Amino acid sequence: MANPFLSSGPRPYAGRRPSYNQQHAPKALRKNDRIRVPEVRVIGADGKQVGILQTRDAIKLAQTSGLDLVEVSPGTRPPVCRILDYGKYMYELGKKQKDHKSHASKLKEVKFRPRIEQHDYITKLRHAEEFLFDGNKVKMTLFFKGRELEHKDLGFETVKRALADLAHVGTPDQSARLMGRNITLTLSPLPPNKRKLKFNLREGDEEEEPIAPKSSSGASRAPAPAPVTPPPAASVTLPEAAPELPPPPAGT
Repeated sequence: MANPFLSSGPRPYAGRRPSYNQQHAPKALRKNDRIRVPEVRVIGADGKQVGILQTRDAIKLAQTSGLDLVEVSPGTRPPVCRILDYGKYMYELGKKQKDHKSHASKLKEVKFRPRIEQHDYITKLRHAEEFLFDGNKVKMTLFFKGRELEHKDLGFETVKRALADLAHVGTPDQSARLMGRNITLTLSPLPPNKRKLKFNLREGDEEEEPIAPKSSSGASRAPAPAPVTPPPAASVTLPEAAPELPPPPAGT
């Protein structure tokens, strides 16, 4: 007897992964003849409630308008159905779900080092500011290598400094904590009307005062004073020379 588990038939669909469109398409709704209940509550094409009708009468009412009877709330008794254009309704429903997913906040990560250079530090701040300004959360991670773990205070100072520099666009969800060799912290964006750009200035934005770079000891160095330009020398205007007189006539 042949083993049924060794048959050479097609593989079942359950073992295949659904396509992208199948994963993100809105769930199909029953319409017209697929509605099996005897009576439904009908909402007209104008949005006004028609009342409880027999399902076959509701389908005929929708067909006279060139539309479909769509079951929009199957959990109620009787189910609620609307008279509308099924294709247009499913298109708008799918577009709404896609827009909702695209506006959902995401978690971005920015990594720091305890002895990070000033240029790299500003680059990290630009990325974090851009993520927060766009409405995403930011996970700040500072990791130690080798004996750097003996100087945890330098790591916490770097994280504290980054928090102060990003206070105009985000706020921490909790205090920074050390987990193994990493210091982690999560920031949430401020409300849209309170977010400002400081490191990613765009056209039309006011320029902010740049951050003073830190010295090797960790203290901020004050920017060098601007050179003093001496005032221009006062110009002296000389009086015009008197006109030369003609010589006197001879014999006088």
